Amino acid sequence: MNLGSVDWLALGEIIWINALLSGDNAVVIAMACRGLPGGQRKMGMILGAGVAIALRILFTVIIVALLGVPYLKIVGALALLYIAVDLLTPNDEAEGDVKTSESLLRAVGTIAVADVVMSLDNVIAIAGVAGDHFGLLIAGLVISVPMIVAGSAVILAVMDRFPLIVWAGAALLGFVAGEMLVDDVALVDRFGGEYVHSWETTAAVTLAVVVVAVGWLVRRAKTRNGRQSATS
Repeated sequence: MNLGSVDWLALGEIIWINALLSGDNAVVIAMACRGLPGGQRKMGMILGAGVAIALRILFTVIIVALLGVPYLKIVGALALLYIAVDLLTPNDEAEGDVKTSESLLRAVGTIAVADVVMSLDNVIAIAGVAGDHFGLLIAGLVISVPMIVAGSAVILAVMDRFPLIVWAGAALLGFVAGEMLVDDVALVDRFGGEYVHSWETTAAVTLAVVVVAVGWLVRRAKTRNGRQSATS
């Protein structure tokens, strides 16, 4: 893997996106292992995180391979836009029920299944950043997932204290969506690679701005509705 400046930037983007989108996964791990005996809790968290990393790598590699199919990058870009706006939207709903497990194997299974279900947004976003650089993809996931599990409380506290990090992350997802959109095989075949890629930066910046603007409008509308409900 060539670790030039571009690759280091992409690696940082993968870690950043994972940190933004995986905070709830760490909560799932803690809840699943809560009922284990003290000596097995750490083992359950380590094994569960390991299985989750392996499955996430597998599914992300599959998604990356599928992105070579015409129109799938367009679909992925639209999904990324939804994920980015949703990241900026207040969510008062509780996470799905995660049962406390008293068996080590059951806890590991719970963690693995929950991570797969909850990580579709991560997989799509990371596939967009990594492209066909599988070494970069695996390195980013292997570095970021244990970091999230170990430091989830710190990461969440930093995000709460500095909301700009979340807004910047959402803009990054919009930027990646723009790059993914114009790189779709169908568009390249129809208009030519040189012409399509000449619009890459414009599309990426435009969608980054759109994400921030739509996210701000949605947050404002939800805040206003919440205040009206409280006063009624």
